[in-house]
Amino acid sequence: MPLFINRDQIFAHQVHLLEHKLRSKEERILELETENALLHLRLAECLGRLRQEGQREAQRQCQLRRSSQKTAHLSLGKLLAEVQVLKRDLREVFAVYLSFARELETQSKELLERTAVLSSTVQSQHGDHAERLQAQVGALERSLEEEKERCRTERQRRRLLHNALVELRGNIRVHCRVRPIMPLDRGLGATAATGSHTLEEVVQAVNDDTVLVNCAKPGSQVPNKVFEFERVHGPGDSQEAVFEEVRPLLTSLLDGYNVCIMAYGQTGSGKTHTMIGSHHDNPSSSAAGDQEGIIPNAASELFRLISERPVGSHTVEVSVVEVYNNEVLDLLAKDEDGVATGAVKRDVITTATGTSEVPCLAHEPVGSGAQVMRLLSAVLKLRAQSPTLVHRDSSRSHLIVTLTVTSRSANAFAMARRLQSSRQESPRAPQRDFWSPRCTRRANAKGPRGRNAHSSTEDHPASPSSSSSLPSSPFSSPGASPCASPRPSISQEPLRTRLQLVDLAGSECVGQSGVSGATLWESSCINRSLSALSDVLGALAEQRPHVPYRNSKLTHLLQDYIGGDAKLLVMLCVSPTQRFLAESLQSLGFGSRARQVQRAAPRRKVK
Repeated sequence: MPLFINRDQIFAHQVHLLEHKLRSKEERILELETENALLHLRLAECLGRLRQEGQREAQRQCQLRRSSQKTAHLSLGKLLAEVQVLKRDLREVFAVYLSFARELETQSKELLERTAVLSSTVQSQHGDHAERLQAQVGALERSLEEEKERCRTERQRRRLLHNALVELRGNIRVHCRVRPIMPLDRGLGATAATGSHTLEEVVQAVNDDTVLVNCAKPGSQVPNKVFEFERVHGPGDSQEAVFEEVRPLLTSLLDGYNVCIMAYGQTGSGKTHTMIGSHHDNPSSSAAGDQEGIIPNAASELFRLISERPVGSHTVEVSVVEVYNNEVLDLLAKDEDGVATGAVKRDVITTATGTSEVPCLAHEPVGSGAQVMRLLSAVLKLRAQSPTLVHRDSSRSHLIVTLTVTSRSANAFAMARRLQSSRQESPRAPQRDFWSPRCTRRANAKGPRGRNAHSSTEDHPASPSSSSSLPSSPFSSPGASPCASPRPSISQEPLRTRLQLVDLAGSECVGQSGVSGATLWESSCINRSLSALSDVLGALAEQRPHVPYRNSKLTHLLQDYIGGDAKLLVMLCVSPTQRFLAESLQSLGFGSRARQVQRAAPRRKVK
């Protein structure tokens, strides 16, 4: 190996020397060619000068001209001789260059052959080591993927455990969604300087459960604020990603729990977009599927879950209520002929059991998610809206959409059908009467033991031993004896659970929105109702003996869902820019107070 390295160095040195000589010859050739060109120019100048002088002083300088011509011819002859010498030198240099090139090519081929031989030798020697290294790299990559998957699993498990803890504590679940920057963040009449300041992003979704608010101002040392929620969605999260966090609540709805999903935030923060979507006016458009909000997705998912249950076991009804200027309006109200009458004022009462109820509220039966959205698109035209300086389609009322699911036990019907078919197939046999202290039956016996030969299973109940073998069910079989202990019948009251979807009106600053007149009164009513909602959450968080539900029609209407046994999720919608920093902080503070509420654990309704 050292001998081969010395020979390579020698060859490289020789190649270097040859290249150096070649460059020297080429430089000499260039110098000679330059001198030749200069001499030709000089000769041309001399000939021109001689011709001019010869014309002017042909006679007077005849002898001098002849001598000059002789000198010029001599000089030209010398120059030509030098040119010939330079040409010969150039040919010699070119021949040397060709020989050097051929020698260099030969040596390069030899070096390549030796390099190939050495490479094959090295590969044969280090092939096993490289394979081991590749195997180790593959094992490390697989281990890394396993660790990543385990990390994702643990994060998902942590989230599930956290949600279970929140549910056991009875806390209100709070999700936050930070919308992207939009043109309304600049404001009307804003200059370029003020516009760049208002478009500064100060509210950021740091990770899946943390929101960071940059409160720093020039000349002040206000620290940044951090808010934690059950789930945080950034500006890049789609509508489907937001709904994926809500989807498990629909399973709870069919399992017997009441569910409420409420969107809260300032005007223009994206509440209606989150709850309904951007294309709610035209649900049949092709792009509507990508922009559908929680309400259409929840309706579709609900009917998908119902389709997996036995046919006829669940029915769904819809009611739509609007709270406008502290008045409850029924948007599905109809007259006696079944014709829609538009928004009709209703009242909220508290029943004897302490629950809130809206008497005479209209309910529409629905059979699919598309039917729900068609119905909702029709009533959304009746919702109060008004343009402001903040948002051109600002909602001036709280919209509450309620899906009432009526569930009937399919197991009881199946058991009753099986029992009836078994009775029809079994032969009728005389059955022994029995006596119970709670049942005085007149003995109509034909034999000494008091048997009734005409009795059948359809006239008398089965014996305790035979009835105990049947599966337990909340519904009893038809034809039960009035003397037997009371059991539920198939006509038992069905189970009703409610899914309440609330799109709250946005809180706003009157100075920014520029409202006046009737719109100013609307803003006042909106802010008062949202303040009442905040007071209710504060009273629940501090566990005060009195909770002011009746300070507003909104809180009175939502009493059973805020302080009751329903599963409540608050979807905070905030703006990321400096312009709405005060409203965003107020919304985030509202969400933090809502998380501190500890209620009784949600109770599952059973038949």
